[in-house]
Amino acid sequence: MRNRKVKNIIIAAALCILLAVPIFVLGKEVKNYELTEEGIIKPEFAKKIIEKTANKAIQAIKDKDVEKIAELVHPTKGVRFTPYTYVSLEGDVVFSKEEMKGFFNDQELYLWGYYDGTGDEIRLTPSQYYEKFIYTEDFINAEQIGYNEVLSSGNMLENQFEVYENPIVVEYYFPGFNPDYAGMDWKSLRLVFDEYEGSWKLVGIIHNQWTI
Repeated sequence: MRNRKVKNIIIAAALCILLAVPIFVLGKEVKNYELTEEGIIKPEFAKKIIEKTANKAIQAIKDKDVEKIAELVHPTKGVRFTPYTYVSLEGDVVFSKEEMKGFFNDQELYLWGYYDGTGDEIRLTPSQYYEKFIYTEDFINAEQIGYNEVLSSGNMLENQFEVYENPIVVEYYFPGFNPDYAGMDWKSLRLVFDEYEGSWKLVGIIHNQWTI
């Protein structure tokens, strides 16, 4: 009887350990999510994985808290700023973790891309860029939030899931503000996260709006 009790205790302890740590098969960690046919993490899993981290990120962005933003930035890739939905590996500005700490004090005029419609250069300081192409609305209170779901779409190509490797993209979306514009004044902000050593880090900030 005593041996049976001891055996049951050992089995119970083993089950607890298996449930508490990642499962490994042939030396590879089994991910706790499922993918779509396109190879993207399914929205319901993406939300469970990233919601808390995304909440911290959008709050820090709203508050202009560069220290907290920097904590979330990918340590080797930095964070890429995309003024419209199409991500350009050659043209988008990238800030490292350390550079993010001085983001709002940086007075350099960067070339962030080109204005939709006119093609003029988007040459702004980081603070000016923040006002025009990051927190342009109160995105923390967005009407809709999507996790690996494309809520907004304009005339530009969508390529974030091709450029970033197996990312989680969180989109804060307002479908419109003035009824007279019939939804053409929609705005969204997308935060892109990439997995790094067991946690998810901020690698992209994509602004999106109706384009010509």
